[in-house]
Amino acid sequence: MKPVFRTVKTYLILTLGSLIAATAYNLFLVPNKIAPGGVGGIGTVLYHLYSIPVGVSMLVMNVPLFLLSIKFLGGRFGIKTFFATIALSVAIDLTSFLPSVTDDLLLAGLFGGLILGFGLGIVFTQGATTGGTDIAAKLAHRWLPHISIGTLLLFIDMAVVFWAAVVFRNYQLALYAVITLFVIAKVLDAVLEGVDFAKAVYVISEKNEEIAGKIMDELARGVTGFKIVGKWTQSDREMLLCVVRRREVPRIKRIVRDLDPRAFVFLADVREVLGEGFKAME
Repeated sequence: MKPVFRTVKTYLILTLGSLIAATAYNLFLVPNKIAPGGVGGIGTVLYHLYSIPVGVSMLVMNVPLFLLSIKFLGGRFGIKTFFATIALSVAIDLTSFLPSVTDDLLLAGLFGGLILGFGLGIVFTQGATTGGTDIAAKLAHRWLPHISIGTLLLFIDMAVVFWAAVVFRNYQLALYAVITLFVIAKVLDAVLEGVDFAKAVYVISEKNEEIAGKIMDELARGVTGFKIVGKWTQSDREMLLCVVRRREVPRIKRIVRDLDPRAFVFLADVREVLGEGFKAME
């Protein structure tokens, strides 16, 4: 039953993510003519020009993209992406009755991007995408291998943004759409990589044993030692590594300072930590 339960859970999460993303279009983006790239952006333009439901136009554009991907890329996008694409299109039209929350373009761009990025992030955590320009960029990369997929995706999205601005004869809309794209990217990163940042603390000291022991006793954190070579002195040294939560950083600094004020310490951001003492691996 476990594989069945896991599959059901995956598709429920994909549906939830698609529904959240759909509300961003209807509450903020479509009513304010903000087209943040992709087939959703094209669908927004077509809706205002010809009253074609956004979900319908997205689905019509995604079907040939999927067929082309199967022909040229071997259908590597999978059933989950196909499901998420259909779910988002259906959800957008099913929630089209929702009223616009604001006519302030900045607020619409910011909150539309935040909610859309959150919804897409939920979809991406399940190993799926919502199709559209993701597939178009991969197809274009087949014929333009010297250009990265990320660059092609950015170019396609920006082309949609400025095409919408030309159609609507309002170039400010392009600027707000760029803000929305930026927010989407940041929220996506936060959902996929986590927002509970940890810190990796590196210590080089003459008193590594005492420092490591104190950290393990007081913070109950594991400490790893690496053999290094000091190029200035050509001497073998040991460097300590300890990953801690942000709130624990002042305590670890105090421990090092008290035991060896001359120690060399540097810290680095860690976006996501899995394992004992942190988040469990799913």
